Amino acid sequence: MKAFYSDVFELPLPEGHRFPMAKYRLLRERVLAEGIVEPEDLLLPPPAEDEALLRVHTAEYLLKLTTGTLSIPEIRRIGFPWSPKMVERSRRSVGATLAAANWALKEGVAANLAGGTHHAFADCGEGFCIFNDVAVAIRDLQARELVRRAIVIDLDVHQGNGTAAIFASDASVFTLSLHGAKNFPLRKFPSDLDVPLTDGIGDAEYLEALAGALDAAFASQAEEGARFHVAFYIAGADPYERDRLGRLKLTLEGLRQRDVAVFERCERHGLPVVLTMGGGYSPDPHDIAEVHAQTIAEAKAWWRRRQVTAP
Repeated sequence: MKAFYSDVFELPLPEGHRFPMAKYRLLRERVLAEGIVEPEDLLLPPPAEDEALLRVHTAEYLLKLTTGTLSIPEIRRIGFPWSPKMVERSRRSVGATLAAANWALKEGVAANLAGGTHHAFADCGEGFCIFNDVAVAIRDLQARELVRRAIVIDLDVHQGNGTAAIFASDASVFTLSLHGAKNFPLRKFPSDLDVPLTDGIGDAEYLEALAGALDAAFASQAEEGARFHVAFYIAGADPYERDRLGRLKLTLEGLRQRDVAVFERCERHGLPVVLTMGGGYSPDPHDIAEVHAQTIAEAKAWWRRRQVTAP
């Protein structure tokens, strides 16, 4: 199973910044150390080019980013200080999702060890999200006529407002978001299916809500010509009980069952899966790496089963 990383491209942050940037390096080191991803299958992606980014993002926003002319409020909304390295890192992270999407269509599943930057809108960034990597990858696959219809299964604890806005009124993409009802963002842009969750729920309630949401999302395929051709799974680590921003109480086992539920549902419908990591804000970044590594391990186990059963 192929996985793509971009943590070697530094995003400089001031001392004390709350974003746990180390989680990406720790995840890469962990999947290698535990043999979840073979060294030859862990790949550095090329950067996303303007052509791909402009299928989603406005020319004005891209120009401001590349020239460092974002306004102070625009920079505050993103949450990262601007630098050329920030732009390069962001292009590489989108490139990782583009590359994972291509491999997923070939092999059934592939992963970006970052990505899932679902708060980025067409004309602005928000909430530590500069480009919307999932949206860019979907538009790339559609532009090359590799898929017609996609589903985004967003299980980050924060609602995917940017993704929902980008694909609003677009029947070619179904957006599903399970998220904390009272969590960020304050203004939630409607997805095709939103499942708001109360603070403090645990494994059983969450998994029940997820099953119902997947039932409803896949039932939408009953309409003529509405079959999904690919799934993008944003597997946030922030529903974890140790996350400082998540407000939910999922255990590691509950998160593993969440991942299994998504992979099994996609297998049932014959969908390749593009896996991105989404958020994670545990005080100990090793916790975040553990949750994400578990997700990649489940993806790898699913990939192996597909290799055995493939004709």
